[in-house]
Amino acid sequence: MPPRDIAAFLRQSSVFGGLPSREIDAIAALTVEDKHRARSYVFMEGDPARWFYVVRSGHVKIVRHSKTGKDVVLEFLGPGEIFGGVAVIEKRPYPAAAQTTEPTVVLKIPAEPMIALAERHPALIKEMALLIGRRLRAAHDSVTSLAVDPVEARLAAALLRLAKREGKRDEKTGAVALPLRLSRQSLADMTGTTVETAIRTISRWLKDGLLVDEGGQLVLTDLEELSERAAGHTE
Repeated sequence: MPPRDIAAFLRQSSVFGGLPSREIDAIAALTVEDKHRARSYVFMEGDPARWFYVVRSGHVKIVRHSKTGKDVVLEFLGPGEIFGGVAVIEKRPYPAAAQTTEPTVVLKIPAEPMIALAERHPALIKEMALLIGRRLRAAHDSVTSLAVDPVEARLAAALLRLAKREGKRDEKTGAVALPLRLSRQSLADMTGTTVETAIRTISRWLKDGLLVDEGGQLVLTDLEELSERAAGHTE
């Protein structure tokens, strides 16, 4: 991707959008486009934070590996979303791994120019702080859900969060298609359950008409009922 197109893409981000054009153009000239296959790691937990990342296309999941060997998915990130930024600014290793869920293109910006940019423009840090704050609130909700909610409520809440953030609504039917192909393993990792339980629950919802599977892409067809189930009210 030419630097001009990278600059145009970065300007759409709340983190970069408020910066002077010359700064965005300078950063775009240093930015590297990196293509990844599905399920490949962009970086591993504990790696030195040498790059600041932006998802160009596809999706990335942020994963922590627990002492029991089970992966915990902290968040899914789509086009335009940044990751690895806090570690870069704080000059510490990445606290979690980043793995693609499908063929994905990321833009990576060298750490040192990003640190210098943040020092020249504190507003960039403010925008990152607001973004991280929103993610922390979502993570807090997820952790609370893991502690107190039944599996069905956790799965419904996870699907609704993804639908709200970047789902594509059909104006005629009101159904919302998730923009990524979620494996049952990913759903299990997101909600702290087993793959078998995730499969059983999703299969039941498909049968009940709450969801439709279109070539591996889930479409939420009954948002009201899923909201009821996320709240813990089941039939």
